[in-house]
Amino acid sequence: MTHQAGQKQKAEAHIISSIPFFSTLKADEIEKVERLFRKQNYEKEQIVLYEEDTSNYMYLIYSGKVRVVKMNEDGKEQIITIHKKNDFFGEMSLLDGKTSPATIIAHEESVIGLLHKDDFEQHLMSNEGIRRKVIELLCGRLRDSWEMIRILSFNAENAQDRVISLLDRLGELYGVRDDRGIIIDVKMTHQQMASYASVTRETMSRVLRSLEKSGMISVLQNKAILLNHPFHQQRARH
Repeated sequence: MTHQAGQKQKAEAHIISSIPFFSTLKADEIEKVERLFRKQNYEKEQIVLYEEDTSNYMYLIYSGKVRVVKMNEDGKEQIITIHKKNDFFGEMSLLDGKTSPATIIAHEESVIGLLHKDDFEQHLMSNEGIRRKVIELLCGRLRDSWEMIRILSFNAENAQDRVISLLDRLGELYGVRDDRGIIIDVKMTHQQMASYASVTRETMSRVLRSLEKSGMISVLQNKAILLNHPFHQQRARH
C-alpha cells in the first residue's frame, strides 16, 4: 500500500469512528466496518434518495454536502437540514427499512458511502455498545427535529426574528469560529435559506441586507456569512 493510500484509509477510518454508534469500536473493527460501506459519486443537484422511496441503507458523507428537503404542493423545496462531510443520515433505515421521510439532494459534488441494513444487522447489531449508541443518537435526532420545528413556528409575524433564529442555528451546526465571530460557509442561495426559514426569497434578501447594514452580519467575498459579535450579543439578550 502506498503512503497516499494509507493516509486515505486512515482518514476514512477516522470518519467512520466519528459516527457515535461506531465510536466504541476498536481499530480492527473500524476497518471491518469501513469495508462494508459502498462508495458512490453524486453530481451537484443529483437526487440521492426520493421521499417515500424504500431505503435499506445508511449514508455517510466522505466529501461534499447534501440537503434534506420536503416538497410542497407547488414543487418548491422546504429545506429541513444540510449534511456535510463526516455527517451521516438514513440511520432509521438500519432499523426498519421503511420509506424515506424526505428527499435528499447533493448540494455539491459528493462522495457518499452506503451501508446496507443486512450488513449492519449481521455484523454490528450484536454489539451492546452499538445498540446503546443508536438509541442515544435517535434521541438526539428527535431533539434536532423539535429545534427545527421551533424555528419554523417562531414568531411567524416577524420575519427578521425567523431569519436570525435560522442564522443562529446554522452557526451552531456548521459555523467555524475565529476572532471576528462565527463563519457560516454552506453555500446556500437566498432562495434555499428562505425555504429553510419559511419566508420568501425577497424577504430573506431584505432581512440579510438589514442585518449587514446594522453590523450584525457580514457577507464575505466567498459568499460565506460572518456572524459578528453584535449578532451574538443580541442573541444573548433574548
